[in-house]
This record gives sequence, C-alpha cells and structure tokens, in this order.
Amino acid sequence: MKILVTNDDGVYAPGLWAAVDALEGLGEVVVVAPDREQSGVGASVTLNSPVRVVEVVPPLEGIHTYAVEGTPADSVIVALESLVENVGMVVSGFNSGFNLGEDVLVSGTVGAVLQGYFRGIPSLAVSVGSLHATDFRAANLLLTALAQEVAEGGLPRSVLLNANLPPVAPKEIKGIDMTRLARRRYADTVRKGDDGKRAYYWITRTRPAWDVEEGTDVWSVRHRRISITPLQTDMTAASVLVGAIGLSERLQRLFGPVSS
Repeated sequence: MKILVTNDDGVYAPGLWAAVDALEGLGEVVVVAPDREQSGVGASVTLNSPVRVVEVVPPLEGIHTYAVEGTPADSVIVALESLVENVGMVVSGFNSGFNLGEDVLVSGTVGAVLQGYFRGIPSLAVSVGSLHATDFRAANLLLTALAQEVAEGGLPRSVLLNANLPPVAPKEIKGIDMTRLARRRYADTVRKGDDGKRAYYWITRTRPAWDVEEGTDVWSVRHRRISITPLQTDMTAASVLVGAIGLSERLQRLFGPVSS
C-alpha cells in the first residue's frame, strides 16, 4: 500500500517525520507537503498561479519527498493527480496543536486530507495538543493502529477521521473516545495599524471559549483522552429542511410551492 503523508506545518516539521516513522513498514511512504507553514488556510486551493514542486532530501533515508510551493490541499491534489499513483491512504500530521470543534473548517491539517476523502481514499488527520510538541509516542501508536485498520479493511474506504491527542506520554492517556465536534464561541480580535504606506488589519486568534459537553472532542482531550471524530462533507442543515425557517409562505408567493 502506498501512503501519502502531508501536513500544514511544512515539509521539515518534526511531527511529519514522526508520522512517517510510524508508517514505515506498513507500506511505501511518500511525503508531499508545503515548503513552509500553512496553518489556518483550511482547504484553500491555488488557482491564480502555478504550483511549483521540488524534490528535496528527506530527514529519513529512502523516503521520496516533495516540497510544494502552495497550500496543504495543493500538496495532496498535485500528489494524487501527478506525482504518486495508487495511493491507499492519506495522512496529515502530526500537527503541533489541536484541531478541534469548528476550527476544523479553517484547519490546513484537515483541509489537506479532505482532498483524499473527496477521491474515496481513507484519510486521517492526527494532531497533538501542543504548539511545541516533541513527544509523539502516543500519536505514533495511534497512527500505526489506525493505518493497520485501513490496510486490513477494518475501516470504510470513504472515511475521514480527525484524531486529537493530549500532549502526554502514552501511559498518561486515560482512554479513547469516538466524539463529535464541540461548538466554539469565537473570540478573535483585530488590531489596526499603519506601516507608513497604508492601514492594515491584523487578525489574532485568542483563546477560544468552548461549549464543552461530554461526548465532544474538546471534553475528551481535556480529560487526557484521545478523541477521534469521523467527519463528512455534507454540511446540509437537515433540521432546517424539515422545519422551514419561516420563509415558505413568502417564497411560495414569489416562486410557487417550496419542496423539501
């Protein structure tokens, strides 16, 4: 099995190479990742300029490694469409810092593996909750087990899993949960400045205020547990379709009967 590994922290990030180390022996690992940090870019794709790729010398011998001048999603698209054939699994990580709750919508880590998921390839995003993570032992064990499940057909082919681990040693992990995404009350701030030529606005992500309930990914990691959240791309608000938001009569007067 060929395994594509990427991230949003850059091609030489320690977490990426810890993930590669976990996957060696389970298949042929190929790394295609951004040439620099791309945190917070979500699933954005570069369409207004060419995407340049260069093969680079890897920290681990024998791993074909490509640095992409683009986003994490660019990296996976170029890899799957032009660089690597017959990929059986896409892995993004290990990210330094959690990707929890509604923040997955802006996560480059998750945005990368969405491109594998779109193509029906089992896709895993794995994050460790520290911006300066150095101990990836628990993540190594988790990724190895998940990859073995994929290799043995133990997971659906069209699956996207977002895993988050507290930044502790394996023996300090209290358990593992299948979770749902937590809700967040945003506390982003904007600082206005002037560089002498023109005004600018600097968006800063402050500490989020989470609505934490048992069963959510945030609850799990706060209790030193591993969170695994199955994700999907159907964002349809089904309950709204059933309860029609007070627009039906108005819309019917304008355009005729409303179907749902």
